[in-house]
Amino acid sequence: MTLLTQDLEKKLKEQGLKLTVQRKTIFDLLLAHNNEHLSTEELYELVKEKYPQIGLATVYRTLLLFMNLGLIHKIDFDDGFSRYEINTHEDDHRHHHLICSQCGNIDEVREDLLDTLEAEILEKNGFLVKDHRVKFYGVCNQCRQYNTSKG
Repeated sequence: MTLLTQDLEKKLKEQGLKLTVQRKTIFDLLLAHNNEHLSTEELYELVKEKYPQIGLATVYRTLLLFMNLGLIHKIDFDDGFSRYEINTHEDDHRHHHLICSQCGNIDEVREDLLDTLEAEILEKNGFLVKDHRVKFYGVCNQCRQYNTSKG
């Protein structure tokens, strides 16, 4: 059992809730597909492969529970879907995302690119930034190469 799964079990227990098969399956799928930023519907399709009887409402409720417990983040990439990723608690800030406007691919930038800006905001405004969300929109390398080879 991973540390994140142990964290799930602990937080559920603190709320008087059990780690059901459905909850564990949904969490395990989020872990296995964390870099894919799954939507509720995509996650539902994956869960349904293992548990065909599960309902979409159960997936929605479970995701809401996981968010309320601080186990996952909900992300909006302006594509009409809420997407989710595991909260790894690695640092105080979330990572940045690179979104290709041609193929829709989403990549992550793990480096915190705004450290200098945050320090400047603190110095000039006395405001301590605790988190931020940055999305960069453009054309990924694969699409750029494809466009170049076509032209």
